[in-house]
Amino acid sequence: AGFGQSTCVGLGGDPIIGSTFIDALKAFEDDEETKAIVLVGEIGGTAEEEAAEYIASNVTKPVYAYIAGRTAPPGKRMGHAGAIISGGKGTAESKIKAFEEAGVKVARFPHEIAELIKNDKRI
Repeated sequence: AGFGQSTCVGLGGDPIIGSTFIDALKAFEDDEETKAIVLVGEIGGTAEEEAAEYIASNVTKPVYAYIAGRTAPPGKRMGHAGAIISGGKGTAESKIKAFEEAGVKVARFPHEIAELIKNDKRI
């Protein structure tokens, strides 16, 4: 595809984690070598919505996202502690909407991420 990765960060999906998406976004925004940011999230919790709010106000680099769990059955608790959906937050739809409102290009499927980056004139 003509591009690569410099750093990958795995945060985990548990309610208590050591770093957040915002921590990673700050680091990538400050890194002169980083030209774009890809964020992969999942249903449950509010970390992605919080990241979208941060991106809207603080990130100048192009950000792309994919949210896993779009096809999860509504109302069903998924396999680990992080996939808890409550109060209309934590759904794939709420995360996608938050990212789109923040100017993040969202892939519907993982394989679309490369095309989004490749077709972006900002890079």
